Amino acid sequence: MQSALPMWFEITSIAVLLAILIVDLLLIIKRPHIPSMRESSLWVGFYVLLALIFGGLMFVIGDAQHGTEFIAGWLTEYSLSIDNLFVFVLILGGFAVPKEYQQRALMIGIILALIFRGVFILAGAALIERFIWIFFIFGAWLIWTAWQQVRPESESDHGDSFLIRKIKQWLPFSDDYDGGKLRTTINGKRFFTPMFLVLISLGVTDLLFALDSIPAIFGITQSPFIVFTANIFALMGLRQLYFLLGGLLDRLVYLKYGIAFILAFIGVKLIFHAMHENELPFINGGKPIEWVPEITTMMSLGVILAAMIVSTVASLVKANREAKASGERLHLGAAEYPEDEAGK
Repeated sequence: MQSALPMWFEITSIAVLLAILIVDLLLIIKRPHIPSMRESSLWVGFYVLLALIFGGLMFVIGDAQHGTEFIAGWLTEYSLSIDNLFVFVLILGGFAVPKEYQQRALMIGIILALIFRGVFILAGAALIERFIWIFFIFGAWLIWTAWQQVRPESESDHGDSFLIRKIKQWLPFSDDYDGGKLRTTINGKRFFTPMFLVLISLGVTDLLFALDSIPAIFGITQSPFIVFTANIFALMGLRQLYFLLGGLLDRLVYLKYGIAFILAFIGVKLIFHAMHENELPFINGGKPIEWVPEITTMMSLGVILAAMIVSTVASLVKANREAKASGERLHLGAAEYPEDEAGK
């Protein structure tokens, strides 16, 4: 697709977004703390509003196609990032990361996710440019991933992975954290801290999720700029969302079905697109298959929105009923922290 966006807009946008991420990271390093519910809400709201303003600029400076593709891509990546957040919760809980240093671990995990996705975006764009049939593989992968997401036995063991066990055998580790440091000194000897293992686990998770998220958004747009910016906006505010939702995350029981539906839908769309642009000689004699329906970007946006809304509302209704039945109050995780502790 020929970009209708001016080069100055693309360069300026990426520079500004990367600058915001860097400033966010520096703030965490300078003042690690547990964000209050109010602080988390404001940051999440700010990043969502920023994404919507950016999408509006895409409509004005570019055209309706670019704007719609960005909104649909951002929503898809945001839903997958929330899925990623579920695993982050398990990792941080499994390694008992002190709450005041969870922000730093989350931010580094987000930076790693951005790096991995950037690499996959460049590789994916190059493959699509040369081999349109790669959409068959992308589509099949997303459908398989959707099935893995919902199958009953998909609950995995979140204990030490094979890689983590091997690293523990190869390197000396301390039993306790030393602030946010990766290495510490005990009785004159140097040890790695558990924080090093946390970052490795987050990095491996980011790598696996990048394998799903990049083919998914390429099913919506083939513009590397839209793919990259949608990923940046999807990752922005993710650490604040972690503290905002907190204990509510494990109550969004139907969200994985909504995400699986989105992945399967985009997988089908990719296969249909590959059939429309078919060049493989053993399929329809190497000719495009004209009878396959065309799924528009607006249709994709509607399906993505519907899947996210239905799965989230259904989860909240179920969680509220269970809370009432047990006499509990359904609350957001960040509200559990005392205000004086959360704000420092």
